[in-house]
Amino acid sequence: MNRGGSSPSAATNYLICTNCRKVLRKDKRIRVSQPLTRGPSAFIPEKEVAQANTADERTNFLVEEYSTSGRLDNITQVMSLHTQYLESFLRSQFYMLRMDGPLPLPHRHYIAIMAAARHQCSYLINMHVDEFLKTGGIAEWLNGLKYVPQRLKNLNEINKLLAHRPWLITKEHIQIVGSLSELEALMERMKRLQEEREDGDTSQEEMTTRFEKETKESLFVVSGDTFHSFPHSDFEDDMIITSDVSRYIEDPGFGYEDFARRGEEHLPTFRAQDYTWENHGFSLVNRLYSDIGHLLDEKFRMVYSLTYNTMATHEDVDTTMLRRALFNYVHCMFGIRYDDYDYGEVNQLLERSLKVYIKTVTCYPERTTKRMYDSYWRQFKHSEKVHVNLLLMEARMQAELLYALRAITRHLT
Repeated sequence: MNRGGSSPSAATNYLICTNCRKVLRKDKRIRVSQPLTRGPSAFIPEKEVAQANTADERTNFLVEEYSTSGRLDNITQVMSLHTQYLESFLRSQFYMLRMDGPLPLPHRHYIAIMAAARHQCSYLINMHVDEFLKTGGIAEWLNGLKYVPQRLKNLNEINKLLAHRPWLITKEHIQIVGSLSELEALMERMKRLQEEREDGDTSQEEMTTRFEKETKESLFVVSGDTFHSFPHSDFEDDMIITSDVSRYIEDPGFGYEDFARRGEEHLPTFRAQDYTWENHGFSLVNRLYSDIGHLLDEKFRMVYSLTYNTMATHEDVDTTMLRRALFNYVHCMFGIRYDDYDYGEVNQLLERSLKVYIKTVTCYPERTTKRMYDSYWRQFKHSEKVHVNLLLMEARMQAELLYALRAITRHLT
């Protein structure tokens, strides 16, 4: 189609990719095969694939359960000719790209982009670019390898060899890929966030948007339903059945419910500035129970400011940013928002395995397992992981107090 005043001859400089339907320039020297069909495959008649999809309703069920993109893409449609294999494929893909693991979700999709790029598969590249951005990936990384952290750059060589000459891989290549650890990656993110803070302020509107985004994303961090949705998940294996305690409680089925429930647009946010512990809760507690306010306040301040200026084997490290992210993430799950805090830092500093642990310890402590404990911060000392637990415990207690004391204040006035 001729638009914007360009000449008709200009159209001959472009081709359309048969897979992703994107417009490509001929002068880029990209080979584009002629389409044999308008269906999901250039080699298989559309009618044959469509008949298989219509006949087997299980395909749609599998896509809803396990598809990482949430849609029936071309690859899935072709694989649906063999539904049993499709189920196995989707489950393994879901585990690698969605479930808990040592790598953040955006990193996994970026690695997939790198792998697809070795064979110039624009279809898979575009698919994983979409998922990379949806899972919180930094858009700048899509400009090329020189924009990504060293940890990902180090994968370039082994990605090249795996794709084309796997027999050349040696232990030295593996050692180079282990060269930037989880610890260094976290410190690198802390440094970058500090530099971004110094560069300029984020608008209040953006602060609010990031808070709402974080509360909604917490829906996808292990919730109560997760334990039942995936019968072969790690969680079920580690569940410990305790003795019956129902005699001591009523309504045993009542439990934590995600603050940001699906489909809700306007959340009843508790703005911390409207009712703070320092200005409101502290004094009320002291009125109700003499001196307890001082003791609680000392405990909150102690755990929040506790630091030895170390991170694993590194010394002279300012961990303030990390401690605040942990504390505020707990309050975020309980609907408490701080106007002066950039919740983008939570997504940058707390990887998924840590978020899973935080949410479990805070909201479902009875479901906490050693596997969850071992899954995050593998290079950190146990004392540092204990400090995490102390922060989570006190953050939850303060959240509960703020809600209760605000209700008491409203009752008294």
